[in-house]
Amino acid sequence: MNIKKVGNVILAVNDLEKSIQFYNEIIGLPIKDKRKTWVDLGTSGTLLSLHPASSTAEHVGSSIDNGVSLGFLVGDLKSALEELKAKGVTIHRDIVEKDVGKNAVILDPDQYMISLFEPIYEDKDQQTSGYHGFTPA
Repeated sequence: MNIKKVGNVILAVNDLEKSIQFYNEIIGLPIKDKRKTWVDLGTSGTLLSLHPASSTAEHVGSSIDNGVSLGFLVGDLKSALEELKAKGVTIHRDIVEKDVGKNAVILDPDQYMISLFEPIYEDKDQQTSGYHGFTPA
């Protein structure tokens, strides 16, 4: 096997339209592709894909239950949180400062935790292991 990169992170969601609104309109991820039961968000690199949870079984899978969380790099964490609070987003954990940067955790409509990370290094777009010490729980 020759894996090149992570292609998608797929979240099973209770209400696809509500989750599309959250990730597209509130978080700001552009819709790359949308079908009846699937939507890809992002522009390049790893995409966030939303798919409805089973309509015949109860959806029981928040981050707290199953350990799934997403991590996004942001340029200015303080202003990002202010904007998200104004839009009614639940803040699970407010800003924490570490040697590598600042972090906060918000919740999506299905209670999945989203870690927002503002690195202190010069290349603010660089993905690193800087999340160490920022586990959401």
